[in-house]
Amino acid sequence: MRVLTRTLSLGLVLILCSTVIAQPPRKPRIEDTIRANVYADNAFKLYINGELVAVDSIPFVPHNVVSVDVLPAYPMTIAVMGIDNANPRTGMEYANTNIGDGGFILKLGDGTVTNATWKAKKFSWGPVDGDTKNPRSESIPIPEDWYAVDFDDSKWPYAKEFTEEEIGPKSPFFEYDFKGAKFIWSDDVKLDNVVLFRTVVKSPPDGKDRPDFRGLTDLVPQSPQRGGGRRRPNDR
Repeated sequence: MRVLTRTLSLGLVLILCSTVIAQPPRKPRIEDTIRANVYADNAFKLYINGELVAVDSIPFVPHNVVSVDVLPAYPMTIAVMGIDNANPRTGMEYANTNIGDGGFILKLGDGTVTNATWKAKKFSWGPVDGDTKNPRSESIPIPEDWYAVDFDDSKWPYAKEFTEEEIGPKSPFFEYDFKGAKFIWSDDVKLDNVVLFRTVVKSPPDGKDRPDFRGLTDLVPQSPQRGGGRRRPNDR
């Protein structure tokens, strides 16, 4: 009888647990997001977990900071295309009179920052050997799935860190929070014009537990409780 009672109790616990697990998640709220601050010389495309979440709105100048809210989920795969403005044939800028320089920096509200642990691989560079008299650029094909979660970047080299003095960020860079983040690029910040970056954030660096809202479009989330108060116009 005692064995039967324990079996029934265990079965009830499993049923209750499965019921809790099976409950659909709530809808994400704006406080579930984290802020992404991004600065690139000159432009970027940012993917998180295989989804495009931000594109630099200014492809060349003036330099700008893109600051957006993103919904994190861990492990979090971050993939970035960094673009230094350059003539695709010569690798130079300003009517082929100047060699530009790149640079990329990012900080997320969970403490994720760019540094030399990121992977970085160049895909377009020039002018080859720094030859400005007969400038030409070279490139290799960019993989179609370079931003995917399951893309294999194990053979990519690591990013190189650069100082603020080496990159020379312009306003409004200093108005945003980039504390702890490092400017990164491939080995040659002047000649490499298109660089892809990747990293995987296994868990939130700040140690804060956050809900995982992946796959929400395939579920029916819990309905929020309706209060008696009036809804503010800016409520999301």
